[in-house]
Amino acid sequence: MSNTTNTTRAQESTNAIERLYITMRHLFNRGFYKPTGVSGESLKNALLQLRPEIYGTIAEEKAEFNGLIYVLERLPEGIEQCRFINLTSDEGYGRSHFDPIVPPKRRRNCYRIDDEQMNIEITRGRSDIYDILTHLTFLFIESEKICKRVLIEDTNKTIRDWSKLEAAVQKEELDQGEREVALIHTANILGRSFEEVLWIYEKFSNKNNPERFLKIIWWLGKLAIEEELTGEKRVITFSAQLRERLGHHIHGERWANTIKQLLKKENLLERPIHIISANMHSVMNSLFARTALLKEFPKHNSLEIYEALSSSGNKALREKVEKLAKKNGMIAIDDMSGTNIDVQLFDLAKMTENSCNYKLDSDLSNSKKPVIFVMDYAFGEQAYETIDELLKPFQNGKKEETYLNIASISIMGKAGILEGGKGDLMIPSSHIFEGTADNYPFKNELCAADFEGHGLKVFEGTMVTVLGTSLQNKDILKFFHESTWNVIGLEMEGVHYQKAIQSASKIRKSIREDVKVRYAYYASDNPLETGSTLASGGLGTTGVKPTYLITDKILAQIFNS
Repeated sequence: MSNTTNTTRAQESTNAIERLYITMRHLFNRGFYKPTGVSGESLKNALLQLRPEIYGTIAEEKAEFNGLIYVLERLPEGIEQCRFINLTSDEGYGRSHFDPIVPPKRRRNCYRIDDEQMNIEITRGRSDIYDILTHLTFLFIESEKICKRVLIEDTNKTIRDWSKLEAAVQKEELDQGEREVALIHTANILGRSFEEVLWIYEKFSNKNNPERFLKIIWWLGKLAIEEELTGEKRVITFSAQLRERLGHHIHGERWANTIKQLLKKENLLERPIHIISANMHSVMNSLFARTALLKEFPKHNSLEIYEALSSSGNKALREKVEKLAKKNGMIAIDDMSGTNIDVQLFDLAKMTENSCNYKLDSDLSNSKKPVIFVMDYAFGEQAYETIDELLKPFQNGKKEETYLNIASISIMGKAGILEGGKGDLMIPSSHIFEGTADNYPFKNELCAADFEGHGLKVFEGTMVTVLGTSLQNKDILKFFHESTWNVIGLEMEGVHYQKAIQSASKIRKSIREDVKVRYAYYASDNPLETGSTLASGGLGTTGVKPTYLITDKILAQIFNS
């Protein structure tokens, strides 16, 4: 009976996700929607039925705090004040007087056009749109909760707590007593304890805007109340250029062409190229940190070195490593294409003796020495766009084509784990795509045995590529984990990378068919455990050990190939 119930809930949740995506695609094609209109209500109802783990108590009357922090770290500051939100492509706002607003946890340029409008640039494909619309729907649900609690039924009046919050927000500065009084009224509005409200107040407070939390709650409530009383509705629009350009790989093609032109200029096109999708520090540090920081760390304790480099206060150490890397063949390419994917090239032929932590075969001629190409993380479907364009031949003139000598492609990164905890490792043997019958088995050059004996749990099996990490709930994930799919974790890019690799190697024949592929992930969260979702906070130094362990195994295979 229990299994039947769980399966039914998983099916209901899957249906809710499908409704969300069908609705989002419909709204995008239509060009606009109102959160309180029929389509907006459809999104809200689907999200409330789904009840994703990351949004906690979204379906309850009380306000959800962890979800609010998670969402506002991924949306531009001030979004809660805007009645009009416009999703656009890259339409030249960077050349205007507007300063871009970049959310702390999402690389996207946003522009506050006026008091009522925020424009958000979409350059990373549909996954970016899904991400934004899901987070906005959460905000609208929380906004309506506030409205329902403060607006007195069948009147145009609000409760006393709301008037007191409004008075506090409109003051230029609050002393401690006034602030605590305002927080007590806010706690009543949100259905939370004073202690809980004090906790989230401190999370949002900063030097430039100490009362940010109070203002966020007031604005969320204010727009919902005005919508209820005056009919002035909030509107989400999609620009004509965005609707026309989406899916055409405009930014990915621009990004890939810039890189290939540089490879051509540096005479690297025909050298063995090893692609690594990773962050912009772990490969560089693994190659050069021990040599660069020998004076500071004479005992060669790699983990100690990497933890020091990961600390925000050690800029001088990072600069020292970067300086040595650039002397030994590293070229950094800052992104100008709109993909927000920076690149590092490491020409191993230019490495001087004893500069690097790894050794190449001394008999290799310079023309045979590899090039390591590190690209920053893609976002969802953007992984297909960028790798698909990169693996195409370089067009040198109208007829001349140069095929890249791609020796291996390695994908490393963070993922949600379904058994184990933060920092543990996942080695996939196949990727399956949520909501479809698509599955991508492959031969992974990495295996669980490579990582044993390092004090971390290692899981090997299927990974599911989800449409959005913020849409997963326990019912779906338990089904994936406990069924014959043997899913060990979830992430957003694996299927998209593998689709591009397989089409390039097996269909287009633009790269060798036996290209070596490596995938390894470390756990950023366990969405099956209460309090261990992405909304519960970052990894801190827990992520240092698995990051560098995976990087070391990838580099060791490249240098020994």
